[in-house]
Amino acid sequence: MKIIDEYFMEYPCFGVDRMTYYLRLDKGFKVNKKRIRRLCHLMGIHTIYSKRKTTINQKGRHIYPYILRNMKIERPNQVWQTDI
Repeated sequence: MKIIDEYFMEYPCFGVDRMTYYLRLDKGFKVNKKRIRRLCHLMGIHTIYSKRKTTINQKGRHIYPYILRNMKIERPNQVWQTDI
Protein backbone atom coordinates (compact mmCIF):
# COMPACT_ATOMS: atom_id res chain seq x y z
CA MET A 1 0.00 0.00 0.00
CA LYS A 2 2.94 2.30 0.61
CA ILE A 3 4.19 1.77 -2.95
CA ILE A 4 0.72 2.49 -4.35
CA ASP A 5 0.48 5.68 -2.31
CA GLU A 6 3.93 6.90 -3.38
CA TYR A 7 3.22 6.20 -7.05
CA PHE A 8 -0.18 7.86 -6.82
CA MET A 9 1.35 10.99 -5.28
CA GLU A 10 3.78 11.16 -8.20
CA TYR A 11 1.17 10.41 -10.91
CA PRO A 12 -2.37 11.23 -9.64
CA CYS A 13 -3.93 10.83 -13.10
CA PHE A 14 -3.04 7.14 -13.39
CA GLY A 15 -5.86 4.74 -12.62
CA VAL A 16 -6.12 1.10 -11.64
CA ASP A 17 -4.86 -0.24 -14.97
CA ARG A 18 -1.67 1.83 -15.01
CA MET A 19 -1.08 1.12 -11.31
CA THR A 20 -1.42 -2.62 -11.98
CA TYR A 21 1.01 -2.51 -14.91
CA TYR A 22 3.48 -0.51 -12.82
CA LEU A 23 3.40 -2.99 -9.94
CA ARG A 24 3.62 -5.99 -12.26
CA LEU A 25 6.29 -4.88 -14.70
CA ASP A 26 8.43 -2.42 -12.74
CA LYS A 27 8.15 -3.75 -9.18
CA GLY A 28 7.63 -7.47 -9.89
CA PHE A 29 4.50 -7.99 -7.75
CA LYS A 30 1.92 -10.57 -8.81
CA VAL A 31 -1.27 -8.52 -8.49
CA ASN A 32 -4.44 -8.10 -10.53
CA LYS A 33 -6.77 -5.19 -11.16
CA LYS A 34 -9.34 -6.31 -8.59
CA ARG A 35 -6.79 -6.23 -5.79
CA ILE A 36 -5.49 -2.79 -6.77
CA ARG A 37 -9.04 -1.44 -7.08
CA ARG A 38 -9.88 -2.76 -3.60
CA LEU A 39 -6.73 -1.28 -2.07
CA CYS A 40 -7.28 2.10 -3.74
CA HIS A 41 -10.85 2.13 -2.45
CA LEU A 42 -9.60 1.20 1.01
CA MET A 43 -7.06 4.05 0.97
CA GLY A 44 -9.52 6.54 -0.53
CA ILE A 45 -7.50 7.10 -3.70
CA HIS A 46 -9.44 8.42 -6.71
CA THR A 47 -8.00 9.25 -10.10
CA ILE A 48 -7.92 12.94 -11.02
CA TYR A 49 -9.61 13.61 -14.36
CA SER A 50 -11.94 16.18 -15.86
CA LYS A 51 -15.55 15.34 -15.13
CA ARG A 52 -18.73 16.21 -17.01
CA LYS A 53 -20.25 19.56 -16.15
CA THR A 54 -23.90 19.00 -17.01
CA THR A 55 -25.57 21.26 -14.43
CA ILE A 56 -23.70 24.48 -15.15
CA ASN A 57 -25.97 27.05 -16.83
CA GLN A 58 -24.71 28.71 -19.97
CA LYS A 59 -24.98 32.46 -20.46
CA GLY A 60 -27.71 33.57 -22.83
CA ARG A 61 -29.33 30.15 -23.10
CA HIS A 62 -33.13 30.11 -23.04
CA ILE A 63 -34.77 28.13 -20.23
CA TYR A 64 -38.03 26.60 -21.40
CA PRO A 65 -40.98 26.67 -18.96
CA TYR A 66 -42.60 23.44 -17.84
CA ILE A 67 -46.08 23.75 -19.30
CA LEU A 68 -47.56 20.61 -17.70
CA ARG A 69 -46.95 21.77 -14.12
CA ASN A 70 -50.58 22.51 -13.19
CA MET A 71 -52.24 20.18 -15.71
CA LYS A 72 -54.03 17.14 -14.37
CA ILE A 73 -53.43 14.03 -16.51
CA GLU A 74 -56.54 11.82 -16.30
CA ARG A 75 -56.43 9.52 -19.34
CA PRO A 76 -53.91 7.88 -21.69
CA ASN A 77 -52.67 9.92 -24.66
CA GLN A 78 -54.03 13.13 -23.16
CA VAL A 79 -50.74 14.94 -23.67
CA TRP A 80 -48.85 14.71 -26.93
CA GLN A 81 -46.56 16.99 -28.79
CA THR A 82 -47.99 18.67 -31.90
CA ASP A 83 -45.21 21.18 -32.66
CA ILE A 84 -41.97 19.52 -33.69
